Amino acid sequence: MSIKLINIGFGNIVSANRIISIVSPESAPIKRIIQDARDRAMLIDATYGRRTRAVVIMDSDHIILSAVQPETVAHRLANKEELQDEG
Repeated sequence: MSIKLINIGFGNIVSANRIISIVSPESAPIKRIIQDARDRAMLIDATYGRRTRAVVIMDSDHIILSAVQPETVAHRLANKEELQDEG
């Protein structure tokens, strides 16, 4: 199994193989997940001070905040998989 990396904005890259979900930060349950991760020191803020638009939930229990739309991250992930299939 090869390591697939995906850009989540501002040059920040995460392992695509370890992503469980990419969600919007608007709902109360996601806000609770973010606060819980912050309390457990498992939160990674990759927004560079900008508004959080996507929350990436990893299988390692880390929560990553991104300033890029969830759809954009998902498209980057899908495009990466298409390139791997063709190559």
